[in-house]
Order: sequence, then C-alpha cells, then structure tokens
Amino acid sequence: MTDAQQTDSSTTDQHSGSTGCCCGAGHGLSRRRALGLGAAGLTAPVLAACGSSEEAATDTEPTATSGEALGAAADVPVGSGVIYTDAEVVVTQPTEGEYKGFSAVCTHQGCIVSQISADGIVCTCHNSVFDVATGEVVSGPAPSPLGSVEVTVDGDEVTVA
Repeated sequence: MTDAQQTDSSTTDQHSGSTGCCCGAGHGLSRRRALGLGAAGLTAPVLAACGSSEEAATDTEPTATSGEALGAAADVPVGSGVIYTDAEVVVTQPTEGEYKGFSAVCTHQGCIVSQISADGIVCTCHNSVFDVATGEVVSGPAPSPLGSVEVTVDGDEVTVA
C-alpha cells in the first residue's frame, strides 16, 4: 500500500507527501523517511518540534488587579480556602484570622488549580499539591511553589492588596 492509500489520523500534504505532526505542522518528512530516521535514532529533534509535556509554566501571574474585591472573608474556611478562578487567585485561612493569597496558576504547566482538599491546594491537571499555608509544593510535578499574592481583609471582604 502506498502512502497516499493509507489512512490514519495524521495529515498528509498531497503535494510533497509529507505527513503532518501531532502539533499540526508539516515538518517535511514522508512516512518512509521518518521510519528511516527512526531506525537511525534521529527522530528526537523532529519530535522535539512538537514540544514537551514536562515544560514548566512561564506565566504564573494571576489576572487579579490591586484593589480587586475577591469575596467574603466568611466564605474562606479555616484550614482550607477558596479558589477565585476569574481572578486566578487562591485565598486560604491556615489558622483563624490569618489569610494568605496565592496565584491559582499551577507552576507545572499553567493550569488553574481546581480544588482544595485535606492534602492542600490541588491542580488536577497533573496532580500537583501545594501547602495551604505556604504555597510550597507538597507533591506532584510542579517545579516551584505557587506565587504569593498579597491580600487584605477589610471588614468582611477579601481584597487583592
């Protein structure tokens, strides 16, 4: 069977016969040539063009702005916290009356953390867990702690400082 007769999930440029990569880019390799390079052990640079799943997030700053009201302090449970997804901020209350703010953007690959459990602040994309009091990595692939966000409590409202 020729390359043009085979059907699979990759894309094929009908003019050059090159097969598209998983990232959608045509890297100019025919299936036959890619197999030949694979046998020679030279496919790593081609695969690297699609990116690595282990890259650390480069932009972990939340979208919240100074003075932005996040919510009621009474909504932040002691020993736990609340994730404000729109502002990309997590507010925790490790001990009664002590409020901490962290970026909700996971330092592993930039997902927004999605839950707070007994273990800590959890990013369910790849199961990184962060300490509710410090933002430090407790477990998982995250390379660094969640960024600190200064928050204040004025009356019953939590605000980005």
